[in-house]
Amino acid sequence: MATNFEKKPGKPFGNKVLVGPNDHIDKALRKLKKKVSESGLLQDLRAKEFYEKPTTKRKRKHAAAVRRWKKKLMDEQLPKKLY
Repeated sequence: MATNFEKKPGKPFGNKVLVGPNDHIDKALRKLKKKVSESGLLQDLRAKEFYEKPTTKRKRKHAAAVRRWKKKLMDEQLPKKLY
């Protein structure tokens, strides 16, 4: 019986980067940073670092939605006359 900590065949386990004997460390670090940023692990940890009240969270999400909406409207506007 496999426990949660054993590696199952065919499934990746965590953010691992396999480094061969002739591989450069810089390349491996870049791969690791890319995997960590794609998984969203750091963003999740930063969000959970401090408690955020539900009202503050709602206000922050609403403000982000307003900014996205304004940006979309700005992109859809016709350019100003240049004369």
